[in-house]
Amino acid sequence: MNPAPMVTTYSMWSLFRNCRKAVDWRYLQNLAPIERDRNLHFGSLIHECLEMWHRDRDLANVLDHIDRRCASRAQDEDQRRDWHYATAMMRGYAARYAVEEFEVIALEETFTNMQIVNPATGATSRSFVLAGKVDGIVRIDGEYYLLEHKTAAQLGSDYLERLWTDFQITLYAWYLEQRFGFQITGILYNILVKTRLQQNQGETEAEFEARRAELLAKSKTGKTTAKRKLPETDVEFQQRLAEKYAEPVMFHRERLYLSRDRFAILQAELWELTQSFLDARRRGAFYQNTSFCFNYQRPCSYFALCRSNGNPNVMENFYQRVKPHEELRVLTTGARTPAF
Repeated sequence: MNPAPMVTTYSMWSLFRNCRKAVDWRYLQNLAPIERDRNLHFGSLIHECLEMWHRDRDLANVLDHIDRRCASRAQDEDQRRDWHYATAMMRGYAARYAVEEFEVIALEETFTNMQIVNPATGATSRSFVLAGKVDGIVRIDGEYYLLEHKTAAQLGSDYLERLWTDFQITLYAWYLEQRFGFQITGILYNILVKTRLQQNQGETEAEFEARRAELLAKSKTGKTTAKRKLPETDVEFQQRLAEKYAEPVMFHRERLYLSRDRFAILQAELWELTQSFLDARRRGAFYQNTSFCFNYQRPCSYFALCRSNGNPNVMENFYQRVKPHEELRVLTTGARTPAF
């Protein structure tokens, strides 16, 4: 009896293309860092909020969700920061898009067990199937688009140009066309910009006294009216954030149209990746790509493991066993059934 095909995602294949050893750690040994990247945490929170907003358009419900996800914000500075930014971002988003340009057809749409096909022969892979999830499917003027949410540190021409290289969403469009039987015209990128504003922490008593002494030394009268700078309250910071998110540049929608030629190219690339994976697994040759270790200006999630040559102590103290493809997890129940 042949084993069941391995479930894969484009995220896995993209990582395999960049570093085969990272794929071995994550998708074969099921290892994930215990401490999660804070940027990923915030991005996940915003995706959850956007799903809830586009499903029910109930801002109070969205804000309650943020409160629950950041329940320890009084003691946890990371949660406090996420709460502030997510609350302001979603308030601004709801005000900016009070009336939508599109009709929501489906949200958090997942597909599984899709065949990976050799475009040269038409043969299907017996070793792998593809699964994936898109943020949504929307209809604009009778045409269908995939909805893709992005949070960006800054928005410029370089960022928008890079959207063309988002092969994952393009490939998923092809599979969703096969599943639902309608043509997807393009991708609607829904971009929310992260602000760099920070809550003012004020001065400690010692800092104030040092500043006061400096001012007194410069004063001709030997006096100063300086007062201690107090921490900015949550209400004050939310007001500053609200003003920031009222600016048009904090939200952007970019519509890209799909090239049908890209589908064939990406299918061919995906097939080649499957053959390389089978060869690597057969030979146990999941080599490291050290050029990828600091690709995002920070260490790869598996840098500590690779540097220690898979030391069991590093593995036990900094990693945990987690099933792969967490991105396929469905957040909410009662999601809207696609209505075509």
